[in-house]
Order: sequence, then structure tokens, then C-alpha cells
Amino acid sequence: MLPHRNGNLSVMPFQEFVLEGFESGLQTQAWLFALFLVLYMVAILGNLTMIMVITLDARLHCPMYFFLKNLSFLDLCYSSVIYPKTLAKFLSLSKVIVFEGRMIQFFFFSLLGTTEGFLLAVMAYDRFKAICSPLHYHITMCPSACICLVLGSYCAGSFNSIVQTSFTFSLPFCSSNHIDHFFCDVLPLLKLACADTDLNELLLFGLCDLIIVGTTLVVLISYGYITVTILRMRSGAGRHKLFSTHVPHMTAVSLFYGTLFVMYAQPGPVESMEQGKVVSVFYTLVIPMLNPLIYSLRNKDVKDALWRLGQKCTAT
Repeated sequence: MLPHRNGNLSVMPFQEFVLEGFESGLQTQAWLFALFLVLYMVAILGNLTMIMVITLDARLHCPMYFFLKNLSFLDLCYSSVIYPKTLAKFLSLSKVIVFEGRMIQFFFFSLLGTTEGFLLAVMAYDRFKAICSPLHYHITMCPSACICLVLGSYCAGSFNSIVQTSFTFSLPFCSSNHIDHFFCDVLPLLKLACADTDLNELLLFGLCDLIIVGTTLVVLISYGYITVTILRMRSGAGRHKLFSTHVPHMTAVSLFYGTLFVMYAQPGPVESMEQGKVVSVFYTLVIPMLNPLIYSLRNKDVKDALWRLGQKCTAT
């Protein structure tokens, strides 16, 4: 990379960067390693289990579980983009990441996170059609429509990721090579730039506001109609069954969008990077770990499928 001119000074952009991670002593670092390892393993096992059960059980081959399987796949990849390297850094004296590695991690983090936001909106729309328009549901949510909705989520995620990555990494990073985070996120990266970042910040908050507010509106409108429809039902058993599915979805959506809004949907959303790191742990690790539990423990169909799969395994 060629030297960059900044006024009258020649500055050489860094080729290697240091992920500072969490500021703490060795004992705290050991506790954090153990905590992150446990959470990551639970996330991996939970999401792999959901993918396997939905794939193997023919009774779960319907739009709702097709989207849920894709959500588990995203969560599996999402946490894996960040935490294997983060865990390795806890055990290593070197916390260096090269320029290309930083860019690749940022690209996939942005792609998978944005795609998950759109997919959660798609899942809310699917529940809206299933509960509010049951007679037209199988026509509206046919297999080709489901595939198009998932591909559309990935396309939207790819667009945001390409734009954010190209604008962020076109900046010269020469003020420091120490990233005050445990992975390559956009906010700590912008702080390292030795150039005007106003356009990048405008693009970041503009796109994030558009994506987060837009998908949140789809979710709120969908679940608003769902709630009204459920409350109008005469059957108490029917209301209970639908609410048992409705509440876990809203819990997962609220956790995801809430943490993203705090981090990206407003300028200066957190008081310090240490607080930002804690919030980041929630949407990159805690939520991917909780999603399989939320969708399985309160879902009779998934629990029955797990029981049938267990019976087949013990019978062989």
C-alpha cells in the first residue's frame, strides 16, 4: 500500500493491527476465555442441532422451519466469524491481525448480521400470513417464494456489507494500529482513520437507520396484526398455542434489534468502547446462543422432533 499524504506530513498506513480486546488482568482474561468458550460451544451445538432436526424430520418441512433453519445457519456462521479468533487471542501473547484478515472479518460480520436482521423480518411476515391469512398462506408462502425471501435477505446483507467494507477500508489507517475492540467493528475502525470520516459516519448511520428502522417496522406491524388476531380468537386453547409460538419470536427479535439499535442506529450510542464491547457480546454471541433455546424449549413441534430423533438413535 502506498504512503498517504495528510497535509504536509507523509504517513504510512499500517499493514498489521492489534486487537486490544478487554482491558483486564490475567485472571479476568482466564474467566472471560472460559465464559466465551462455554457460550460459543452452546451456540454451536444448539444451532447445529436445530439445523439437523429440521433437516431430518419431514414434519418440519414447512416455511416457518425453513426460515428457522436458515436463522440457525446464520447464527452458526455469525458467531464463528468472531469467536474462534477471539478465543485464540486469549491464549496467545500476540493479538495481531493483518489488514486482509481484518477486512475479511469485517465483511462477513456485516453481511451475516444484516442478513439476520432481514431474515427476522421475513419470519415475522411469515407468521403474519400464517395466522392472519391462513387460507392463502400456502399459496403466498410457496417454496419458491420462501427461497426468494431468503435470497433477498442475503442480497440485502451483501449490498450493505459491500458498501460498508468498501467505504471503511478506502480510508487510510495511520493514526494508530491498536483496535480498541475484540473484533473488527466499524466504530473502532473509524477512530483509527487519519482522514475525514464524516461521509463514512453519515453512510453508516444512514444505512443502519434505514435497515434497522425498516425491518423493525415490518416486525412491529406483523406482530401487531398477529396479536389482534389472537386476541379475537374464541378458543382459549388456540390463543395459548399461538402465543406460545408468538412470544419466543418476539423475544428473539427484541433482543437482536435492541442491541443493534444501541450500537448502530444513532450517533454516539454508547458512552465508552468498553460498554460497546459488552453490547457487542450480546448480539454476536449471547443471542446466537439463545435463539435455538428460545425456539426449541417453547416449541412443541421441535421438542417432538427431538424426541423422535432420539428414539431413532437409540433404536439403531
